[in-house]
Amino acid sequence: MTHASYRLGDIAEALGAELRGNPDEAIHGLATLQAAGPGQISFLANPTYARHLTDTRASAVILSSAAADQCPTNVLLLDNPYLGYARLSHWFDPSPVPAPGIHPTAVVDSDARVHERASVGPHVVVEAGAQVGADVILGAGSFIGARAVIGEGTVVRPRVTVGHDVVIGQRCHLLSGAVIGSDGFGFANEKGVWHRIAQIGRVVLGDDVEVGANTTIDRGALDDTVIGNGVKLDNLIQIAHNVRIGDHSAMAAKVGIAGSTRIGSHCVFGGASGVAGHLEITDGVHLTGMTLVTGDIRKPGVYSSGTSADTNRQWRKNAVRFRQLDDLARRIRELEKKLQAEARDDDAH
Repeated sequence: MTHASYRLGDIAEALGAELRGNPDEAIHGLATLQAAGPGQISFLANPTYARHLTDTRASAVILSSAAADQCPTNVLLLDNPYLGYARLSHWFDPSPVPAPGIHPTAVVDSDARVHERASVGPHVVVEAGAQVGADVILGAGSFIGARAVIGEGTVVRPRVTVGHDVVIGQRCHLLSGAVIGSDGFGFANEKGVWHRIAQIGRVVLGDDVEVGANTTIDRGALDDTVIGNGVKLDNLIQIAHNVRIGDHSAMAAKVGIAGSTRIGSHCVFGGASGVAGHLEITDGVHLTGMTLVTGDIRKPGVYSSGTSADTNRQWRKNAVRFRQLDDLARRIRELEKKLQAEARDDDAH
């Protein structure tokens, strides 16, 4: 696969990097320090990989000033090399970009509004009253429900479902299999029988939101489910009805958020962590992987729960001890009371 070739000087200027080396060096690819060859650019962001720097065959490396003297080739200096790599990755992205227009097999309601610069792929369905903005890409087999709004520059990968009345902001990225605006899990119980509650709220996504493959975001029961600007959601995440997530929070795969929970801005949730319903989590909270939250978190910081893997024999012993904790706590309280009573008797004498 071939890519266009760029001058190293032009790359440095675009990234705002300080160049130490030949500005006319031709760059046609991006690779790791180990795999890169002549004509390719690499980066060093994680110190773990510094051992590969001196032997790299890359024509240039993006790195910080701390490692610059060890680099045997052209250097682009940045305080945040990983950000430089992220920005440069789009220059060499081989993903095909479809031309504007509506594919003959797409079904677009006559009452829908599709911008002339939008691309509507094969077998896409756009229902009545939907609005599709400029430079939007709707991948094959995707579904846009009635009165939904897709903001300018948003990419909808194949087989994405956007429910009725859902609002998607600008420059969002919805990966394959994502479902935005499915019905929330709402039922009323009478004498052991469940009765379905209509979910009449919407889902509202801000700008620059990414929703991973097979992630689901439920519409609100009454109020809206709201995902703030710049939120990044990994694959296989479940966001329940009426949840609100603040700007620029990020969640790894298999996170589950129960209904009506409020999550602040700039939070980071590790994989498979879970949050119970009707809770408040403040800004700047970091949950490590598989953390279970059952109460409000009102102070920023790192939170963890669960236990690490151990040998089965040791885990079984600890599991027995865990079941004994309540009894042990009770016995300790009784001993404390006894010691306090004895101390008072000694003071009295």
